[in-house]
Amino acid sequence: MVRKILQPFYTVYAVTTFVIGLLINFPFFLLISIGNNIAARSAIYTIIHYWARIWLWVIGMPLKISGAKPPQGRYVITANHISYLDTVVLFPGLPGYFRALGKKEFSKVPLMGFLYKQIVIMVDRSSERSRAKSMRLMWRVLKRESDILIFPEGTFNETGKPLKEFYNGAFRLAIVTQTPILPVIFPDTVDRWHYSAWWKIWPGRNRAIYLEPVPVNGMEIEDLPTLKQQVYNVMEAALIKYRQ
Repeated sequence: MVRKILQPFYTVYAVTTFVIGLLINFPFFLLISIGNNIAARSAIYTIIHYWARIWLWVIGMPLKISGAKPPQGRYVITANHISYLDTVVLFPGLPGYFRALGKKEFSKVPLMGFLYKQIVIMVDRSSERSRAKSMRLMWRVLKRESDILIFPEGTFNETGKPLKEFYNGAFRLAIVTQTPILPVIFPDTVDRWHYSAWWKIWPGRNRAIYLEPVPVNGMEIEDLPTLKQQVYNVMEAALIKYRQ
């Protein structure tokens, strides 16, 4: 009953502080983006990293990172996706600079769309050509720039199970580039900001938990189903464990 009464006020507070932070930082994003290069994208990532961490603390959702920090190197990072908050927690929650694969339609959102286009590799899942282009771009980024983050479920998990079925993209990329996979789980974001409605925001703990990296040395495309199932099993078991 108390939560039902207070939630609208808290939601307004959380959204207002987010918008204020975006407006304060936007001129810096605009200025930095002129460079349109790795250094510019890395600088934008750094600003978002600290802004997101501060905002989570201000609204009562402090982030705790658990699990061993992975060895230095490039990774294809796979994370579960069940909340609007996932895309914020990513920045302070992952071990370093990364670029994410994201849906092209989000680039049309005012202000946020501009920022989205600077740091995300966009894909139109309905277009085979777009999917092929995004795969080439991710390959290039892994070789020259940073880690790649992919939500292998593709969209929000609304199944009631720990995970939805995975798409192949993350695992194809890992095998083709011989890049290990770093599974990461966010077990609490669904309780902080539920996927069923944008206003269902509530304070509390947030955790980003690093799991053991999964090597792909010597794997070929024929091994993709095995690799995908292996990562799925590891992430599912961890979500069950940490949700309890």
